[in-house]
Amino acid sequence: MRVVIVTESFPPDVNGVAHCAFQTARHLVDRGHAPLVVAPATAASAGPDAPAPCPVVRVPSLPLPGYPQVRVALPSRRVATALTEHRADLVHLAGPFVLGVRGMAAATRLGIPAVAVYQTDLAGYARTYMGAGEAAAWRRIRSVHAAADLTLAPSSAAQQDLEAHGVPRVSLWGRGVDTVRFRPEHRDEALRRELAPNGELIVGYVGRLAPEKQVELLSGVCGLNGVRVVVVGDGPSRAQLTEALPGAVFLGRRTGDDLARIFASLDVFVHTGPFETFCQTVQEAMASGVPVVAPAAGGPLDLVAHGRTGLLVPPRDAAAVRDAVWALAADPALRASFAAAGRSAVEERTWAAVGDQLIAHYEGVLAARRTAVAA
Repeated sequence: MRVVIVTESFPPDVNGVAHCAFQTARHLVDRGHAPLVVAPATAASAGPDAPAPCPVVRVPSLPLPGYPQVRVALPSRRVATALTEHRADLVHLAGPFVLGVRGMAAATRLGIPAVAVYQTDLAGYARTYMGAGEAAAWRRIRSVHAAADLTLAPSSAAQQDLEAHGVPRVSLWGRGVDTVRFRPEHRDEALRRELAPNGELIVGYVGRLAPEKQVELLSGVCGLNGVRVVVVGDGPSRAQLTEALPGAVFLGRRTGDDLARIFASLDVFVHTGPFETFCQTVQEAMASGVPVVAPAAGGPLDLVAHGRTGLLVPPRDAAAVRDAVWALAADPALRASFAAAGRSAVEERTWAAVGDQLIAHYEGVLAARRTAVAA
């Protein structure tokens, strides 16, 4: 199968869209298929691209104003050219919004089936950054996803949102987690002593430091006796957060085995953002044997079994986050129970397993197209 993955982001970018697109390409290669990635060009300061599992076509791009870590593709004929030259059987649109819209248009014009993977709550971001624009964001989402043969939602909450806003042909497709890289055995006592020299309970957040993530909700946790907050990631909100979270340790962006070591060395993982369509870091914490506190919204509703693998709290409620952390801090046995149950819950959610599910979705779309043509 010849697949062109048109993605709004790809490594060396660090975010959910980039990571999922990379894992998809790698799995397709592993299964004997022929993927090609089309993605925005990275900034010159980012250095050479990291090794990719397949060829990558880069489209000229500019940094998003006010958020330079995000690149927006410029108009280019490279998308249509890539589809034609690769002789694509199917187009995979990863988080389509700008480049993906062009990919959808090119696929439609060339008569190539398309699968659109919904990954970002753009309507929620519109509320966060502009205070309005939610309806316009949904119109754009609906227009591109309605043109696809199939839309894949990463969680039941995302699927319900899409269907409620008129997006047809929606199925559920979750995300995998690297259960070899992220595992409890990577807990590092030397790192723990460095982060919490007085033996504090280590509470961590991993992700972008941006307004929609609402990391400032950890402010109450910073005030708890015997607790040390550790923040991993970077983004436009870092300066404000260093003031909002007194005493927190900011480690910046971490990846790979270094990130896995940090995850496993936490006592509690807290995710604060209410706009997650999936929330990969929750799965990585669970795979690392770390109990989770997360908002009862979006993707975490599918991932966290409240009272068994972690605690779900009302979104945007700093006091609820603080109280949940304090309850876990006071009960080592409960933390251990949540940690073991969390690891068990994700052990079968490998990228190979979910990658095979994706290929099955592809095959269903291609079969439906063949049937339609034959009719």
